[in-house]
Amino acid sequence: MSGPETGAGTAAAPTLYFVRHGETDWNAAGRLQGRRDTELNATGRRQAEASGRALRALIAAPAELAYVSSPLRRARATMEGLRHAIGLAPAAYALDERLMELSFGRWEGLTWREIRTGQPRLHGERKARIWDFVPPGGESYADLAARLTPFVRDLVRDTVIVSHGGVARALAAGLAGVATAEAVKLDIWQGRVLVFAGGRLTWSEGL
Repeated sequence: MSGPETGAGTAAAPTLYFVRHGETDWNAAGRLQGRRDTELNATGRRQAEASGRALRALIAAPAELAYVSSPLRRARATMEGLRHAIGLAPAAYALDERLMELSFGRWEGLTWREIRTGQPRLHGERKARIWDFVPPGGESYADLAARLTPFVRDLVRDTVIVSHGGVARALAAGLAGVATAEAVKLDIWQGRVLVFAGGRLTWSEGL
């Protein structure tokens, strides 16, 4: 994943405005969600609207952007809350399965403390090589990055993406040159916008 392409060779790469879905009850409890189709809680719905306000502060004409979401409900609800907050039709956006969260397989629903206590060997293996580690029945960050490569290649204009924390970390490594060992540690805040432009990443101010 060397960066988004426009198909024009020398044309500028599209800017990506990345929004992590708002909070869910599993987020609040520290449970791994992965592919589990959890819903936003009240805090998450407020964060979705805050993301819209943050985007509006960054973009003069948000209607001119493309909008793509992970198909999981927490991402879709965030996208719809974001679009409503900036005066756009909530449901007028695309879905792309390549934006789904990193799969934690049989670890989904557990907390890190439960994994550390119940499966200490695997927990230690993951800690030693997070980028390449595959949870039981799940996928690695390296797998996720490979899944995202064609998605990024397909982008043709500046795009708002609503997705998940793992996706943001993989994009940070692929598009902004963040070392994989550091990318997996990044805090991906809810209620704000992470901008990928010109090989760099920056955060919007919280609103």
